[in-house]
Amino acid sequence: MERNEANILTLDGMEPEVRIETNALMNGSHAVIRSLIAEGVDTIFGYPGGAIMPVYDAIYDYQDQISHILVRHEQGAGHAAEGFARLSGKVGVCLVTSGPGATNLVTAVADAIIDSTPLVCVVGQVSKHLLGTDAFQETDVIGVTMPITKWNYQITSADEVPEIMAKAFYIAKSGRPGPVLIDITKNAQTEMMSKPFNYTFCHKLLGYHPRLIPKVDQIQKAADVINQAKKPFLVFGHGIKIAGAEKELLELIEKTGIPCASTLLGLSSVPVNHPLYAGWLGMHGNYSTNRLTNECDVLIGIGLRFDDRVTGDVTRYAKQAKVVHIEIDPAEIDKVVKAEAPVVGDAKEALKMLIPLLNVSAHDEWIAQFKALDAEEEACITVPELAPTTEKIKMAEVIRMLSDKTKGEAVIVADVGQHQMVTARYYEFKRNNSFITSGGLGTMGYALPAAFGAKVGDPSREVVAIIGDGCFQMTLQELGTIAQSGLPVKAIILNNNFLGMVRQWQQLFFEKRYSFVELQNPDFITIAKGFGIAGHTCAHRDNLSDSLDAMLSSDKPYLLEVLVEKEENVFPMVPSGACVSEIRLK
Repeated sequence: MERNEANILTLDGMEPEVRIETNALMNGSHAVIRSLIAEGVDTIFGYPGGAIMPVYDAIYDYQDQISHILVRHEQGAGHAAEGFARLSGKVGVCLVTSGPGATNLVTAVADAIIDSTPLVCVVGQVSKHLLGTDAFQETDVIGVTMPITKWNYQITSADEVPEIMAKAFYIAKSGRPGPVLIDITKNAQTEMMSKPFNYTFCHKLLGYHPRLIPKVDQIQKAADVINQAKKPFLVFGHGIKIAGAEKELLELIEKTGIPCASTLLGLSSVPVNHPLYAGWLGMHGNYSTNRLTNECDVLIGIGLRFDDRVTGDVTRYAKQAKVVHIEIDPAEIDKVVKAEAPVVGDAKEALKMLIPLLNVSAHDEWIAQFKALDAEEEACITVPELAPTTEKIKMAEVIRMLSDKTKGEAVIVADVGQHQMVTARYYEFKRNNSFITSGGLGTMGYALPAAFGAKVGDPSREVVAIIGDGCFQMTLQELGTIAQSGLPVKAIILNNNFLGMVRQWQQLFFEKRYSFVELQNPDFITIAKGFGIAGHTCAHRDNLSDSLDAMLSSDKPYLLEVLVEKEENVFPMVPSGACVSEIRLK
């Protein structure tokens, strides 16, 4: 099979593209795999079935060029692809069948769209002549996923494959990243293309023009507002990681002396020991960062959506401040918080343009206000959590000891709930791109498959999943995927025999009416051993250090269960419906 690369021009003569040509005719299934290889894909997470079987047959011929990882559930494929994308910076790829295969994937697709994670999901479909007949395992996956994808498309002819796949990858990774779903009918997989395979990389699309370079006047307006500030406060989100703008962010805060805080998904973009890092913010964020949001005179938001978990009651959020909002998605500008100085563009490019226009400054008195509130939080919450007098182990102890033993440099993949909030509070992130979690959708069961995908994405990093006992039971079947791979993914279950976050709310706001939140759990370690994965249970504080050492020193997958206090609450906390300045320490 001959291969030819030729530089060509698009019709407008503006952008060079690379075209991969062959002299070979092939069917649609082989065209799918050849398209993936052309895009540099070396890993697929998937689960076979009838409507996608021809593509699986084609993979058989390319096993030396592309690796397929067999998950145990299609949701696991999606979350693994998310973890892979989040750590590697590449597009995650899923391959599943029609009907229940597609609908099982939907949760992960919804998770990816709200957390801006680039995925290309290839889904099998019944043959074209059966569409709309309620054929076996037919589901209108295009209709189902239209609201939760950047783009979706149904391929009904083999000739469409190269062009549609090229568009899918371009849309998934450009601008604000997100998931794209391609539904391919069975006839399109089996029929021969009418002409030789020809793959042209997509660099632009009619009607789709994500802005990377901000307008100069927007940057100048932002600089003017920041330079006039007496109490500026910078909050950053996931967009910093996506843009790879960590270096520029540090340069900005160090030049201007502006204190900064992270959203949940922004964690690890600035080292926690940096003198200008004030902590993280949101419903269970730090006391100072939440309180002083409503006292700053300029609020600079970079790469975040002003999610309701960050703002609390938005009608009382930072009303005293002028807002500078740097965001690549113009739909997010003024959607939640009105911006005095909006900047549309890539965070890295925006900061490169903004930094030279900013004055060298310091805000010592303003920073002292953060430190005073930090001292209150330390005395009221942090010290009792890390030096408890209770018999049972506290979650905070586990996370801080893990942080110390890994020097704050491990990749931490947190599931959703109390353990997620405790992890965000007590793991001291020192290295960029070290925190992966489900933020916007809050998907229980995310961590185990996502941690596996992250480890596949960068095998050189130590990856540790932090999981609650409720979350673990939603996707524990992916222990089979991990065991079959042999990759040394580490997982810690913080077991309190409760759906902890729901129980906390029921205690605080529903008069301790614990409605269906207590769990009768199985023997997690026996289950792990059934999959061939080693592990043990730690029930006593005196054994915690040795237990973590045993897990971290293993060169194979390992599950550590830690029995923690049952009715432990996570504070600080902004109650639902409250404003951020009403954050509670107890």
